[in-house]
Amino acid sequence: MSVRVRIAPSPTGNLHIGTARTAVFNWLYAKNKGGSFILRIEDTDLERSKPEFTQNILDGLKWLGLNWDEGPIFQTDRTALYQTKIQSLLDQGLAYRAYDTPEEIETMRARQKARNEAPRYDNRHRNLTPDQIAAYEAEGRTAVIRFKIEDSREITWTDLVRGNVSWKGRDLGGDMVIARASNTGTIGAPLYNFVVVVDDIDMGITQVIRGEDHIGNTPKQILLYEALGATVPEFGHTPLILNETGAKLSKRDGVTSIFDFKKMGYTAAAFCNYMTLLGWSPIEGMDEIFSLESASKVFGFDRVNKAGAKFDWDKLNWINSQYLHAMPVPELTDLLIPYWQEAGFAFDPIADRPWLERLVAVIGASLAKLTDAVEMAEYLFTQAVTPTEDATKQLGLDGVKDALSAVLAAIPTEALTEESAKAIIDAVVKEKGVKKGLVMKSLRAGLTGSLQGPDLMQSWLLLNAKGWDRIRLTGAIG
Repeated sequence: MSVRVRIAPSPTGNLHIGTARTAVFNWLYAKNKGGSFILRIEDTDLERSKPEFTQNILDGLKWLGLNWDEGPIFQTDRTALYQTKIQSLLDQGLAYRAYDTPEEIETMRARQKARNEAPRYDNRHRNLTPDQIAAYEAEGRTAVIRFKIEDSREITWTDLVRGNVSWKGRDLGGDMVIARASNTGTIGAPLYNFVVVVDDIDMGITQVIRGEDHIGNTPKQILLYEALGATVPEFGHTPLILNETGAKLSKRDGVTSIFDFKKMGYTAAAFCNYMTLLGWSPIEGMDEIFSLESASKVFGFDRVNKAGAKFDWDKLNWINSQYLHAMPVPELTDLLIPYWQEAGFAFDPIADRPWLERLVAVIGASLAKLTDAVEMAEYLFTQAVTPTEDATKQLGLDGVKDALSAVLAAIPTEALTEESAKAIIDAVVKEKGVKKGLVMKSLRAGLTGSLQGPDLMQSWLLLNAKGWDRIRLTGAIG
């Protein structure tokens, strides 16, 4: 049987890292087995589902390079199918209408709490007589539809990640609601646990790969597969992604949409690489820097950990830096231009392209994130800079202005080269009888406004190409 897996996000929010990592694992497994990766949008929560969230999910998966083989399939287009399946359960006596009022349910829960019992439905409407049903309907009550779960039943499965798992029917909270309340004789909106089973059956899903926070849904869903006469797929529940304190990663940790990571300056390839390592261990001898394609060749759930995967910003930064350092200058330039434009730097991305690539060649090896290039290169996008406190002190030292004046006077009218720039410095050191370190440090302070930064010679050449080195040194001399 061909492998068919799915990612099924709900468009009630942006694509976040938990769903994205689940998508990565599904994609890797599908590619490893030569199967299909299917995208389903679970949009039955009409109040909270929004088109902009759907678009965010689609764009996020595309940015990550997780192209799907089928879909997107929307659950709201499949309501008639769900209602037909629910009716079949009603006809077989495997489900029933329950007419409890919210107040009655609340009273039942309060009594259970007073007895220190776990909340559960006591199945009180499972065997209503026709007269009782008629009486409730005469009162104008609406009915949810509940699926029967026998307390004596034991549900087991062999999880792809966790091995043998077993649940008892009595621990599942009583008969399960599979459709919301509706008017007499109609079927209300189907609920999550039911529709995902119908969808997975209809789409031929062979493995359901999802986060461990869904593990409590699995025994209920297995019972539904059996009731609907379908083959139960394999299940694999991947570890949660944890923050540095060991709690589940959340918005409080500064993580929301996958595009937040893009805005922070991470590349899609590096981010996918890192997400793969959140819960999966590479095979022996495999480098930690890898593409999704190469990982798919060796991916398997035998190397997915049961324990939660702790999110490590330092590790993500390191992985991202390896991608940036290995990236060809033209490609890296393409990625950096939007960040410089968003920062408000003035340049022509076409006319200034050769100069921009020279800049990228200078700073590329120092980048951990694309956003680093904004602060790192800011001094190169303006004619004048405001020196830092340390740079100001350096420029005020004895002999500095005299040395910088000599450098300024020696700058040729034609473009500088690295050799001619070094020759100017050597000549000034000899002429003024000062240490080379003083000239170099002061030149950096005058040209860049700081005592730290990228290679001084290359920075000088970049500024010289725009004629700004003269402006900077004139300002530093005062």
